[in-house]
Amino acid sequence: MSAQSEGNYAEALQNYYEAMRLEIDSYDRSFILYNIGLIHTSNGEHTKALEY
Repeated sequence: MSAQSEGNYAEALQNYYEAMRLEIDSYDRSFILYNIGLIHTSNGEHTKALEY
């Protein structure tokens, strides 16, 4: 989450997509999806954010 807190959203998205590939726990996956949505919202990509 460090990249996201530092405003490096591109790197954070890459990290979250990799985490989604590896994570099997549904609770943890929901947290990852939530953060992906937050990044897209921060980037003004509201329609894309709704996908997550």
